[in-house]
Amino acid sequence: MALTDEAMDKIKAMIVAGELAPGSRLPKEEILAAQLGLSRSSLREAVRALTAMRILVTRQGDGTYVSSLEPHLLLESLSFASDVSQGQTALQLLQVRRLLEPQATGVAAALLTADDLRELGAILERSRAAATVEEFVVHDIAFHLRIVEAVGNPVLSMLLRVLSTRTQRARIVRGTRTERAVEHAHREHEEILRALRARDAALAVSAATVHVAAVEQWLAADLVDELDPLCAIEG
Repeated sequence: MALTDEAMDKIKAMIVAGELAPGSRLPKEEILAAQLGLSRSSLREAVRALTAMRILVTRQGDGTYVSSLEPHLLLESLSFASDVSQGQTALQLLQVRRLLEPQATGVAAALLTADDLRELGAILERSRAAATVEEFVVHDIAFHLRIVEAVGNPVLSMLLRVLSTRTQRARIVRGTRTERAVEHAHREHEEILRALRARDAALAVSAATVHVAAVEQWLAADLVDELDPLCAIEG
C-alpha cells in the first residue's frame, strides 16, 4: 500500500471511529503525523486527496476540517469519473441509471406540483427549439432532474446527476445519428410527461424505462461499432 493511501485510510478510520467528527478541526500537522506514525509529506498528500473527495475542507489561514460528510456532497467527487467514462464503463453507469431513474419517476408522479408540471412542459418546448446538441442536453438534464428532485431526496438527485453528466450525455448523442436520436428523445420525453400529468405511476415508470433503455441501446451499439469497425462498415 502506498504511503499516501495508508495515510488516507488512517484519517478515514479516525472519522469512522468518531475521533474526528463532522465539522471538527484536524490536529496540527506535526501532531497528527506523529499520532498516525506518518511522515508529514505523506500526511499532506493524504489531506489533499481527501479534500478533493470532499471528506476534508481546507480553510485558508484557519486549518483543515472534516466536512459535513453529507452523502450528496461526497458523491460530487464522482462527477469527473462519469465525465471521462467511455465504453463499457459508460454503459455500466447508464445501466445503474436505468435501475434507479424510472422508479424515481414513478414516485414523482404523485409528488409533482402543478407548477412542476407546467415547468416540465416549458422545458420540453425549449428542448424542441434547441439549435445544438449542447443546448438540447442542457434541457434534457433539466427535464430529468426536475422530475427526480420532486422525490425530495438530495442523495438520489446527486447520484442521478453524477450517473449522467452533461459531458456524457452530449457524447452519447453525438455518437448516434444525432437527428434521429434527438427526435426519439423528444417523443419519449412527451410520453413521460403525459404519464406524469395523468398521475399514473406505473405508466411513468414504463415510459422512463423505455427512454433510458433506448439511450443504453444506442450506447451499446456504438460500443460494438468501436470494437468491430468492419461490422460498422457492413451495417
